[in-house]
Parts: sequence; structure tokens; C-alpha cells
Amino acid sequence: MPAEERSPGLPRVVLVTGVSRYFGSRLAARLAADPGIERVLGVDTVAPDADTAERIGRTEFVRADIRNPLIAKVIADAGVDTVVHMSVLATPAGLGGRASMKELNVIGSMQLLAACQKAPTVRKLVVRSSTAVYGASPRDPAVFTESIQAKQSPPSGYAKDATEVEGYVRGFARRRPDVIVTTLRLANMLSPRIDTPLARYFALPVVPTVLGFDARLQFLHVEDGLNALYAAVGEDHPGTFNVAGPGSMLLSQAIRRAGRVPLPVPSITAPYLGLAVRQAGSIDFSPEQVRLLTYGRVVDITRLQQEFGLTPAYTTEGAFDDFVRGSDLASVLSADNLDAVERAIKTRWSAARRLVESVRAPR
Repeated sequence: MPAEERSPGLPRVVLVTGVSRYFGSRLAARLAADPGIERVLGVDTVAPDADTAERIGRTEFVRADIRNPLIAKVIADAGVDTVVHMSVLATPAGLGGRASMKELNVIGSMQLLAACQKAPTVRKLVVRSSTAVYGASPRDPAVFTESIQAKQSPPSGYAKDATEVEGYVRGFARRRPDVIVTTLRLANMLSPRIDTPLARYFALPVVPTVLGFDARLQFLHVEDGLNALYAAVGEDHPGTFNVAGPGSMLLSQAIRRAGRVPLPVPSITAPYLGLAVRQAGSIDFSPEQVRLLTYGRVVDITRLQQEFGLTPAYTTEGAFDDFVRGSDLASVLSADNLDAVERAIKTRWSAARRLVESVRAPR
């Protein structure tokens, strides 16, 4: 498209981080399919596999580490005008542990923002964040809007990383007021193609829950997440926006819809829930996820609907049902699985209760 015919908001050269992962590659593929975009650069530390390379089409892969200041040279040499930051990762799997995950999330984001700040060609920054920044606690409001802060700052894990990254993004926006900055706080996504702790949690034949709590949850379909990110690239919507499937569902409803069996455990041993789930299903389950499944979290998407003109096509229940159908969860629900997992969880909980009781016993 000739420059004189281009819309002022339409990007010319787009850089997408995290392109070798499923969600990043899907966005890069959609951008590459847009004839109005001249170039799409995909950045990651590892090359995409054959299927991913085919999916991203004409996207130009650049092997680069956003933690390295050399990312500034990539942006400058290509004349990038739009950066989509997709490399704030939720799990340490494949990253060498929590320390490496934090380094990539926080240090990587800082280096990327520094590179964007130096590049005069950059006019738009889109950041994939998470509703995890709101945390989960018994003092939370019924529904979070973008202007409400967490009652209790996330002490660790992905939620803390996302909170820190958002802080650096706000600092960047103050230093470069000429750049349109859009932060999308995506709710938990469930997809058969994305390996997440929640997806593995709902795949357990026997699902441990905290006795006396039934968390309200929201989910987001992958396609709706992609639609929001794609719209943020092609249109100008500065600010922070919640992105989630309309409505909510109780944890107990989700477990029933997945065809699973709940196993309520005493709240006194809730801190050991992650340990029990890891023992039962080899899941890297963090304390922040335990809090989510205890207290829940629901966000308001009115701003997304009004300013983007976008309402997710899948409700929370619809996104979860699509995940269940695509995952074929019922195939693992056998008597042997039920017995084995139930024994593992009960054994772990018994040990945890004894430990807590011994600590609390009067001396």
C-alpha cells in the first residue's frame, strides 16, 4: 500500500516477541496475512519448529534475546514502528526455573522498553499482560475494573512479574508520550494447544479444592485474545484494558463440566495445595494459582467493549466448554486413574495436616 494511501494508525513494520510459542506465532500469522502490513518480524531465543514456521507465513524470524541490548539494533535496522510484547511468560517450564523466568519477564521487558525508547520510528507499543496483576484475596471487590488496584500486591511468581512489567510500561509511556501504549490484561486462557497449569489442573481425574470455598473464575478463548491483540495493533487504543470472556463460572461448575471428581481438602492446609497437585499430576502449581482457586477473580470488560467496540465471541462458559471438547478430558477418567490419584492426594494431605498440627501444638 503506497504511503500516501495508508491510514495513520496502520502499522508498516511490526515486531512480535515470543514468536516461537503458540500464542505469539498465531498473532504473527494473523499479522503476516494482512496485506496492509509491509513486514512482520518475529523475535525469539529459539527458532520455531516446522509447524510453527509454516504457520507464521511471511514473518521474518530473528533469533534474538530481548534481555540483550542488541534488540535495539534489530528495531533500528528494520525501522520498526509497532512492537507487540508477548514474552511475559506465565510458567518456568523450558526456561530453566523461576529465576530464568523472572529474568526473561522483567529484565527482558526493561531492555525491550529501553530499545523502544531510543528508536524514533516506534509509534506504538502493545503489551500482553494478565488479570493476574489484580491478585486474589478475600478482600477483593466482586468485579475488578482497570482503575482498581490489587488489595494485596502479588508477592511472587508470574503475577509479580506482570505487575513489575506494567510499572515499567507506564514509565515508558511517560518518557515517550508520542508513542501509543496499549496494555491488554488477558484472563486465563484455556486451549488444548497451550500447556498451562490450569489446563493440567482440570485434566486431573480427581481435582483437589479448598473446603468451604468455591471460586468465581473467568476464562478467555484463544481466538478472542488474538482478536483483541490484532485490533490493538491495527487501531489506536491507548490505555489499559481487561480482556475476558463475558460472565463467570464457579470452580465447582468447571470441575463438573470437565467430568472430573472434586476432592475438598481443609482450608488449614491450603498452602500445601500446590504441593499436593504437583505430587498427583506433575504440575508446576504456584501459590498465586492456589489463591486464585481459593478466592477467584472476575474483571469488568466494559472499557474493552466501549473503546475497542469488541466483545469476546466466547463467554467464560463457552471458552471452558470449547477447551473441554478439544482436550477430550473424559478419556482419562478411569477407575484406575481415580484410585491412584486419590490415594496420592490423600496421602499428601494427611502428611500436610500432621505437619501443620505439629507446628500449632502448644509447647
